[in-house]
Amino acid sequence: MTTTRPGGDAEQLLRRLAPQVLGAVVRRYGHFDLAEDAVQEALLAAARQWPADGVPDRPRAWLVTVAARRLTDLLRSEQARRRREETLARWALPDHGLAPAADQPPPVTDSDDTLVLLFLCCHPALPPAGQIALTLRAVGGLTTAEVARAFLVPEPTMTRRITRAKQRVRDSGVPFRLPPAPERAGRLQAVLHVLYLIFNEGYASTAGPDLARAELAAEAIRLTRLVHRLLPEDPEVAGLLALMLLTDARRPARTGPAGELVPMAEQDRSRWNPDYIAEGVRLVSRALPRGPTGPYQLQAAIAAVHDEAPTAEATDWPQILALYRVLMSLSDQPVVALNHAVAVAMVRGPAAGLELLAGLAADPRIATDHRLPAVRAHLLELAGDHSAARAAYLAAAGRATSLPQQRYLHARAARLADPTARAPVPDAQ
Repeated sequence: MTTTRPGGDAEQLLRRLAPQVLGAVVRRYGHFDLAEDAVQEALLAAARQWPADGVPDRPRAWLVTVAARRLTDLLRSEQARRRREETLARWALPDHGLAPAADQPPPVTDSDDTLVLLFLCCHPALPPAGQIALTLRAVGGLTTAEVARAFLVPEPTMTRRITRAKQRVRDSGVPFRLPPAPERAGRLQAVLHVLYLIFNEGYASTAGPDLARAELAAEAIRLTRLVHRLLPEDPEVAGLLALMLLTDARRPARTGPAGELVPMAEQDRSRWNPDYIAEGVRLVSRALPRGPTGPYQLQAAIAAVHDEAPTAEATDWPQILALYRVLMSLSDQPVVALNHAVAVAMVRGPAAGLELLAGLAADPRIATDHRLPAVRAHLLELAGDHSAARAAYLAAAGRATSLPQQRYLHARAARLADPTARAPVPDAQ
C-alpha cells in the first residue's frame, strides 16, 4: 500500500511519532509484527486525512487509537483463520492479547520507547539487510515502498525482506524491553552500525543514477539524534552523530551542476554547511575527553580536521595520519586501512601509500571493490605515472555500480591525456 505523504511539518511529525506510537501499541498488546502493520496503516490514514482535515489536537493519541482499532481487526482475522483450520472439539486458542474494543485505546503515556524499538529492530537474529529495512519502517515510519525506493529494489522484494525480519523477531520471543545490562553494550553497537550503514547509503549510494540520496542520510541523522537524546552521555553515540553531521556538511558541494561528483579538494568550501560543522565539532570535542575513545569518535575527529581546514592545501594531514593510526588499532576494517594509506601518501609521498595498497589487494573484503583501484589511480597520478593511473581509473570504473562514480572515474582517465591536468587530493572520507 502506498500513498502521498503529508508535506512539511506534518510529515516530520509523523516520522517523529511513528516509533512512539508503535512502542505504545506493542507495550500494551505485544504482537510486534501485527502491531507494526497496524501502525503503518495508521500513518497512511494520517497521510490521507491530515492534509485535508488538519492535524488533530492530540496527534499521537489519534494515531494510537487508529492503530489499536486496526490491530483489533488483524487479531480477530487471525483468530477467525485459526477457527477455520481447527475443529471445534479441539479448539484451544492461546491468549493472543486481543485488543479491547475500539473505543478503549491503550493509554498514551509520556514514555518514549524509541530506543527499545531500535534494539528490537537490530536484534542479532536478523541479518544486516533485515535490520536496516525494519529500522527504517518501524522506527523511521517509512512505507515499504519508500524503503524499497531507497535501496533500489522492487517493492515485493522489500515486502518479503521486512516480513521475514518481523517473523524472526516474533519467533525469537524477545520481550519488549531494553536488553539486560550485560547485553546492552553489544546491542547498542548493532544499533549504531545500522544507523551508520543507512547514512552511508544515503551519502554515497552504492548503485543507481544519483551520487547520494539526501532523504536517506537525513533520516539516519534524525534517528541518531533520537538515540543521542535518549543516551546523551554515551560518547560513541555522540561520535556517530558528529561524524554524520561533519560528513553531510559537505554534501551541497559534492556535486556539480549536472550532478557530477566533485572531489573534496575541488569543492567550494563556502557551500559547506557551517551549522553542521559547528555542531559536529562541538559534539566530538565533548565526547573525546569522556572516553573510552571509540571508532565513531575517531572518524568524527578526522572529519573535523578536514572540515576545519580553510583549503585543501591547508589540511593537517599529519594529524589525520595520527588519528588513523589510533583508529587502525581499534578496527580491522579494510576501508579504514585504505584511508590510512591515503593519509600516509599525503604525509610521506605517494610511493609509501602505494606500498600499503599492495598489501590490501590480498584482502578479500575489499579486493574487488572499486575504491581500491580508484585510490591506487589517484596515488599513481600523484606519482606522475599517468599510464598506470589511467589503467587503474578504468579498472575502478569497471567495478563501480554508481553511475556518477563511473562517470567521474572515466573523466579522470580521460584527463590524463591533458599534460596540464592536476591530480586531486584523494577523498579520505
